[in-house]
Amino acid sequence: MSFMCRQGWCCPFLEEDLKTPLPRTITTKDPAKVIEMAEHGGYRLNLEGRQALDHAIENGRFGISLELSGAQYQKLKTR
Repeated sequence: MSFMCRQGWCCPFLEEDLKTPLPRTITTKDPAKVIEMAEHGGYRLNLEGRQALDHAIENGRFGISLELSGAQYQKLKTR
């Protein structure tokens, strides 16, 4: 998942090859939702991970790797 701030937080998702976009993009006004999606996607929110995520939100963009369940992945593959 990558995210960037453009009139809210735009969060597109990529396949494992990091080139092929998945059809679903999530947009939110709340940066806490970005943190919540990262947590639900298996991103490590230990001290180092949380600091990196907070810093990225301050800078307005970042990309992270998620460990999705099969159901989560299938949900992102549909619009």
